[in-house]
Amino acid sequence: MPIYEYRCTKCRKRFSQQQPISQHGRRHPTCPNCKSKAVQPVLSSFFAKTVRKS
Repeated sequence: MPIYEYRCTKCRKRFSQQQPISQHGRRHPTCPNCKSKAVQPVLSSFFAKTVRKS
């Protein structure tokens, strides 16, 4: 399951939430700090590990 990052527009806290791809975009999560539903998705960096064959 992917991990999505959000930022609350009310208290400005960033948080992450694990959601199935089918549920992402259908409902917005609530902020764990202030319980507001005014959250925005945040673009985050990712890490990809590759193996180089010699």
